[in-house]
Amino acid sequence: MSKSLELTLVGGGMITNDLLLPSVYNLQRAGVVSKINICALNSAPLKDLKESEELKQAFPGQEFTAYPNENEDPSKNFPELFKEVIASMAPRQLVVVAMPDQLHYMVVMEALKNDQHILCVKPLVLEYEQAEEIEKIAYEKGLFVGVEYHKRFDRRSLMARRNYELGNFGEFVMGEAKMIEPYFYRSSNFQNWFTADRTDPFVYVGCHYVDLVQFITGLRPVEVSVSGVKGKFPNGNEGYMWANGRVIYENGGILSVTDGLGYPDDGAGSNEQCLTMYCEGEGKTGMIKHNDQFRGVSHSYLEGIGCAGSTFNYVNPDFYRLVPWEGEGYKPIGYGYESVVATLIMAHRIETAVDGMDDAASLAKRQEMIKEVDEKRIIATPANSSSNELVMEAARLSILNNGQMARITYGENAHAELV
Repeated sequence: MSKSLELTLVGGGMITNDLLLPSVYNLQRAGVVSKINICALNSAPLKDLKESEELKQAFPGQEFTAYPNENEDPSKNFPELFKEVIASMAPRQLVVVAMPDQLHYMVVMEALKNDQHILCVKPLVLEYEQAEEIEKIAYEKGLFVGVEYHKRFDRRSLMARRNYELGNFGEFVMGEAKMIEPYFYRSSNFQNWFTADRTDPFVYVGCHYVDLVQFITGLRPVEVSVSGVKGKFPNGNEGYMWANGRVIYENGGILSVTDGLGYPDDGAGSNEQCLTMYCEGEGKTGMIKHNDQFRGVSHSYLEGIGCAGSTFNYVNPDFYRLVPWEGEGYKPIGYGYESVVATLIMAHRIETAVDGMDDAASLAKRQEMIKEVDEKRIIATPANSSSNELVMEAARLSILNNGQMARITYGENAHAELV
């Protein structure tokens, strides 16, 4: 490890508390990350992060610099402050984008303008042209951009991909996926941005399984239809609380995807998520079946814990947990953690490889390493996951037109249009 990189995390919400900041803190322990900055619209979420007892227990003595300061008046907003913080960083450091979906493009482009490597939560952007633009600019500058599609790092997914590549399942023909997030999301900051005119459950979480099926099979989606059920958030904003999508692939295979913000807060799981894929072989069929919300572990606590406060829980130990280790505090484990650090460590690895090179040699080496990651298709990048943006475009066209089918055209002028 020849050098540590400064990191700026833009967004102080749920995913920052639950996954991103613990992952970054652990990389700080390892010497990959040096100074940590976190920018938010106002001070309220930053104060909560600073005062988190769980983070203090897990990472004693570790801190981040809050922008704005955590003691600032929480009613005062600073929508442009992240630009100042990113601009103050040395080139080729790390920026993590954890904003609402429709704001990703703005923050990613600001980071690229300031020559920063990037990790962005999924989906990267909501328009294919924007994904293409990001890919082009990042490659020309030799900057690495990773998208946090963490299901790619689930060992179950990696096993399925290997066996699919070996022909052990046959060819995918029919499947269904489900991801229902907790009801309490409706009372969170979701009610301020998860509105019907901007996004929906299929785009927000269904994208995970759309990406995963292509990750396993290599098949591209060609047609998408999505229907939604609207409801009102507590603040009166209207949003799609439920969505059902139908994705048709280039070989004729079909995936049904059901998503929503409605898993019961009193339920035993933190959400409900699963994937089933049926495949055709010579004289027989194959099957991939992942029950992702329940992995054989159940806990019943004396008092309700966690976001929803339930006492009996189906515990998923594989996505993200803080556990005891041989060092101080606790350490994060799980494929969610591994997905986050894979992109950040790759950026660090790139910078380590070019340390001491002249500008021309450095750029050539960085571009070479970026291409290798693109082609391996483990870490999601704009180059190997941009078909997801076409699916998101098609999905929004469809759901806003009462479920009408939208067709995806690939090639030089790739686009989605209603059939």
